[in-house]
Amino acid sequence: MKNFSSFLKSVYSQKIENMLKGILSVSGQSGLYKMIAEAKNNIIVESLETGKRMPVYSNSKVSSLEDIAIYTESDDMPLKEVFKAINDMESGGPAISHKTSNNELKAYFEKAVPSFDKDRVYVSDIKKVILWYNTLLEKDMLDFSEEEDSSDEQERDE
Repeated sequence: MKNFSSFLKSVYSQKIENMLKGILSVSGQSGLYKMIAEAKNNIIVESLETGKRMPVYSNSKVSSLEDIAIYTESDDMPLKEVFKAINDMESGGPAISHKTSNNELKAYFEKAVPSFDKDRVYVSDIKKVILWYNTLLEKDMLDFSEEEDSSDEQERDE
C-alpha cells in the first residue's frame, strides 16, 4: 500500500512537465490511461482510446510511461527518447502497425533504436511501444518541442 501511495503522490501532485507524466499502463488492461482522480484505496483512470473511466485498486500493477525505459547495449533508454527516435524516423507520422509480423517489427525497431538489447527486449515489448506511440500520436499527446527548447536555452546560457 505504501508503494501505491507514493506512486499516487508522484503522479498526481507534481505539475505535468513531461508529456508522459500521468499516462499510465495498467497490468491486465489493454491500452493507455490518464489519471483523473485519487481516492483512499484507488485511483480513477480514463482510457485514452474509449474515454471510459474505471477505478484502479492498490493491488494492480500500474506503470507511468515516464518511468519506463528500453534496455540498450550500453544503458537504458527512456521511453520518451524511443518515441522521439520513432517520430524522427517517421517525420512526425505514425509508426508501422503493432500487428505486423515479428521479424518486421524487430527490423523496424532496430532502425529506430539500433542499440536496443535484442536479448532483453522482446517482440511483445516492441509491440507495446509501437502501439503506445501510435495511440499518443493519434491523440496529439506527443510533443517533443520542450526538449528542443531546453537545449536552445542551454546553448544561450553558455
